[in-house]
Amino acid sequence: MKKAKAVVFADYKGVSVKDLSLLRKAMRKEGVSFDVAKKTLIKIAAKEAGFPEIPDDVIEGPVGAAFCMEDETAAARLIFQAGKKNENLKLRGALFEGKVLSIADTKVLATLPTKQELLGKFVYLVKYPIQGFHDVLNNTIGGFVRVLGAIKDKKPV
Repeated sequence: MKKAKAVVFADYKGVSVKDLSLLRKAMRKEGVSFDVAKKTLIKIAAKEAGFPEIPDDVIEGPVGAAFCMEDETAAARLIFQAGKKNENLKLRGALFEGKVLSIADTKVLATLPTKQELLGKFVYLVKYPIQGFHDVLNNTIGGFVRVLGAIKDKKPV
């Protein structure tokens, strides 16, 4: 837990082994590991990692913990998406930036764009004004050349 950027808890009761294996495979691709442990061990590990006491409603029922080692939102996003296909898989909460997040807050975390999407939007926002400025200059110069061409066509040589 100390090395993880975020820990997301999920209720997996009723999820088939096949579906859980597919979820774990998708998580491994994004640098997330999903483990099942006893609630008391999860609470002890969280306490030793410096997190506050985890409320019982966050780790209620059979709970799995997804440890995000790279992208903080990856586990929440993957569990949320898999939960749309399999209603038995539910987000229970998360440990994020030293705080315990509720189910609602974890769903908000799950709907955040990925780092790649944010970087793409940033590049677009930086590029857009420059592209607009280029277009204005290009049209101004092009208009000037068209006017000179029209004047040349009107005047006899």
